[in-house]
Amino acid sequence: MCRQCGWGLLAILITTALPQRLSAQADPEASRRRLEEIRTERERLRREQERLAGQVRDVGAELRNIERQREATNRIVNELERQMRRLGDQLLSSSQQLALAQDNLADRRAILNRRLVEIYKRGRLYTFQVLLTAESFADLLSRYKYLYLQNRQDRSLVADIGRLESRIRSQRGELVSVQEDMNRRREERATELRSYQNLAAERTARLSRLSRTRETGQQRLTALERDEARLLDVLAALERSRRAGRAAPIPTSPRATGGTGLTTADLGSLDWPVAGRILFQFGRDTLPSGAVIRRNGIGIGAAAGTPVKAVSSGRVELVQRLGTYGLTVILTHGNGYYSLYMQLASATVAKDSTVARGQVIGTVGGENTEQGAHLYFEIRGENQIALDPADWLRRR
Repeated sequence: MCRQCGWGLLAILITTALPQRLSAQADPEASRRRLEEIRTERERLRREQERLAGQVRDVGAELRNIERQREATNRIVNELERQMRRLGDQLLSSSQQLALAQDNLADRRAILNRRLVEIYKRGRLYTFQVLLTAESFADLLSRYKYLYLQNRQDRSLVADIGRLESRIRSQRGELVSVQEDMNRRREERATELRSYQNLAAERTARLSRLSRTRETGQQRLTALERDEARLLDVLAALERSRRAGRAAPIPTSPRATGGTGLTTADLGSLDWPVAGRILFQFGRDTLPSGAVIRRNGIGIGAAAGTPVKAVSSGRVELVQRLGTYGLTVILTHGNGYYSLYMQLASATVAKDSTVARGQVIGTVGGENTEQGAHLYFEIRGENQIALDPADWLRRR
């Protein structure tokens, strides 16, 4: 009777363990999908951060990106925690089932050993002796049935031992696999925690740099405003002199359609003062510090020392250093138009000298600026209004 109870208990444990294992396998799949989605989102944020770092940067956007990466990393750690908790439960359940199976195997082996001892003691002829000593045909049938059931029980016992051994091997392999998964999750969790700490440190460093850069940016904005006002004063003085008629005549522009100097007919036809790529455009611009300024000209990147040429014939009105603009040459082209060449390393013309279109007036400098070596080029119209040089220079 106890033996039958033991078999019933083992069957119940085996059948109840299967649904638990199936449900445990379904949950990890959903968890892995969530983890992959979060990691994909964080990789997108990392690429966006690289893109932001390669442009004129919006510091606020970078800080928001870092914060979103921290949130994604936090979610990954939480998901890994849930997976580790599930694996821990699975490890405990598998260990308990393995221990139970080993106990059952030990019981079955003990029973099998006792049966083998009994069979050995009775000898090989025991079966024949039992059958031959029957007192009647009914007794013979009863004895035969007893031997048959005993033989079937012995075979079932051997088969059960085989199944238990196979199950124990499988559960041991499952335990090893779960333990390896647990170790991998621990390593991933440690990596993600380091990533979280690095992002936190990067955010702190960015905030510290931002604090310092804001002060520097404010100083630079103040200097730019001061130099812009100074430049406007210089241009206003030149224009007053021109209108008063004290200026010498301007040479005729080869591209002018009537009179002398620049006119709107020259739009899109002027030669470039220097060959190179545009570093910044005319109009609103954002500095790396996050400050917003207005550019009155364009920046043309070129190697230091590259010759700078006059875009049109004119007269040199100024050769002077103007604060943050560096060494500056201003040409007047008549009709209230001026071209300004700034961040020069050197000037090859003198004040009041006449220059022809395409004549070299200086060389590229600006190596010590944030943009590196470049020419800062402006065109001014009547009342010192800043005009977009891209409208006047030849299309490339």
